Amino acid sequence: MQGYSRWRNVPDSTTETFVDYVQQFKNFVENFRSREGTLRYYERIWELIRMGQRSLIINFDDLILFDPALAEKVLDNPAEVLEAFNQALQEIVMRENPEYARHVKRFYVRIRNPPKIMKIRELTSDYIGKLVSIEGIVTRVTRVDAKLVKAIFKHTSEQGEHEFEYPPEGVVTDKVERPPYCPVCHKLGKFELVVEKSDFVDWQKVVVQEKPEEVPGGQIPRSVEAILTGDIVDSARPGDRVVVTGILKVQPLAGSPDRRGSRSVFSFYVDVNHIEVQEKVLEEIVITREDEERIWELARDPWIREKIIASIAPGIYGYWDIKEAIALLLFGGAPKILPDGTRIRGDIHVLITGDPGTAKSQLLQFTARIAPRGLYTSGKGSTAAGLTATVLRDKATGEYYLEAGALVLADGGLAAIDEIDKMREEDRSAIHEALEQQTVSIAKAGIVARLNARTSVLAAGNPKYGRYDPTQPVSKNIDLPPTILSRFDLIFIVQDIPRADHDRRLAKHVLGIHTEAEKARGFIDPQLLKKYISYARRYVRPQLTPEATKLVEEFYVSLRQASLTAGEGGLSAIAITPRQLEALIRLTEAHAKMALKTKATIEDAEEAIRLMMATLSKAGFDVESGKIDIDILETGIPASRREKKKKFIAFLSRLLEEVGGEIELNELYTKAREEGFEKDFVMEVVNELHKSGEIYYPRAGKIAKVR
Repeated sequence: MQGYSRWRNVPDSTTETFVDYVQQFKNFVENFRSREGTLRYYERIWELIRMGQRSLIINFDDLILFDPALAEKVLDNPAEVLEAFNQALQEIVMRENPEYARHVKRFYVRIRNPPKIMKIRELTSDYIGKLVSIEGIVTRVTRVDAKLVKAIFKHTSEQGEHEFEYPPEGVVTDKVERPPYCPVCHKLGKFELVVEKSDFVDWQKVVVQEKPEEVPGGQIPRSVEAILTGDIVDSARPGDRVVVTGILKVQPLAGSPDRRGSRSVFSFYVDVNHIEVQEKVLEEIVITREDEERIWELARDPWIREKIIASIAPGIYGYWDIKEAIALLLFGGAPKILPDGTRIRGDIHVLITGDPGTAKSQLLQFTARIAPRGLYTSGKGSTAAGLTATVLRDKATGEYYLEAGALVLADGGLAAIDEIDKMREEDRSAIHEALEQQTVSIAKAGIVARLNARTSVLAAGNPKYGRYDPTQPVSKNIDLPPTILSRFDLIFIVQDIPRADHDRRLAKHVLGIHTEAEKARGFIDPQLLKKYISYARRYVRPQLTPEATKLVEEFYVSLRQASLTAGEGGLSAIAITPRQLEALIRLTEAHAKMALKTKATIEDAEEAIRLMMATLSKAGFDVESGKIDIDILETGIPASRREKKKKFIAFLSRLLEEVGGEIELNELYTKAREEGFEKDFVMEVVNELHKSGEIYYPRAGKIAKVR
């Protein structure tokens, strides 16, 4: 005898299977015991009721242990089996707490920890309708909408009004289909959706992309859409690394609706059953017990720091200080969260600028490869969206979605930004918050979000006019605003200066690599070095010893005292600010972390101070006063120039009063030269005063003071 299920219109044979699945799941929940002997999932159902939740998360390993055949069915026929599990959970909750079950109406059984996690590019048509689990980065997130799952229609006719569910005992598809006739009176008429009595669930679409380190060289990262429903919406943000478990399905490609004569090509998407955000960003790199033994064997080597530095881009000759800075950046300091919630970053930012052809890009590319989580991008191809985040509109659906950029995708790792000087001004301004606060805030098109960008930044840029001009400060050489320059802990200037001995050694090194590639091999294997860095970042949290703290304090205070002008007590060039003090602490911690030390000693502090002074003596050097002036990086204007500008403005005011308020520019240049002000400087200041509205041009070749 053939009948029909009360759940769906299928023959009796399937009905029995569905009922069996319901009973088997109840049996699993009511009888599975943990190692401690507790009814793990029965207790979780009570916790679910108490906490007001609606999802029961099942560990797939537990299901295999209890009923391997049922676990196999979950993988092969997830749509029907998981629907039966949901029905069973609904019945259990109804039995235990009828009031809560009637209030919630819809419960979910979610499967975590499946036997195999696939790469996105491994998804093929063989897996359609199967339970799959993929790993990747969330790049796009739409807003949360309401999806209709149970439609109640009202039919208005001459006989009156009727309300009914359509499809009967069915699931609403992507498109709401109105009934051809009224199933109550069997007549045509007007059908209206009764929104108040229909059932909706939260619905959200996200795009999951391959992890950068898993993309084969020269290929575009692949991505797949994932549909979140119910209580798992908003559980992932752009930049999060996630493991998504769900049913692989297909949908017509955009522009080819599912109708007669449409294209036969479909795209994959995952109907998500469970999504797990990987909180511990460094757990992706598996470190075995054997690896740990090798790591500690390396750490016991008294020359471990030197070997690590020598293993950074061994194919590039020289640059010891830069390679040491990169090593410190890879290990990083210790982030701190204060009692008031303020977060102090532990990530180190390094900028390399200088003459072209000095291997800056190669350093960045190597560092992105060796980092446990590295991402390389070029400034030429990076817009504000490409670096931080943006809100875009889907051309096909018209919906807005949030898309993450490079700094968000590199959260918890390293972002290598090449040719940072080539970005537009509005694009670069978007990374201010990401560099210091390590977050990206966005508020557009009704989407308000704050994304994590806890990443170290290694950036490189070329001088404005081709070659680096040592007679100009770094802010004049590179096309970056001082507000961004000041956020880098270390700034290195690379100059290509002909020197016979150095050039000969460099030539021998390059020729040696071309004839014998083994010469470019580092002391430590790159894969082992990556695991060493990951282990240090995961487990080592060094603290400064009292002696190291005292040394850093004395260094900071001594440089601040040197900023006081002798005799008058006024300020001259400020050599250091609290921003550099925090950078010193990060560098000291990172230096200790390189040797897996839990205490940062005087030795670590001394090396951090040496490295910072090496960069400040170039990047923060005022060519006019011959002193270190941090204002060059903080404001782009050294103290000596500010003082000189102040004197010139006073001189100009006196001169204009003497000559009656107007003066010829040529006469001004002559008189200014007599006072020691060169013509280029005078022209620059006059233009600044004109822009600020303090002077004006009454006629060509003349200036006058605004009264």
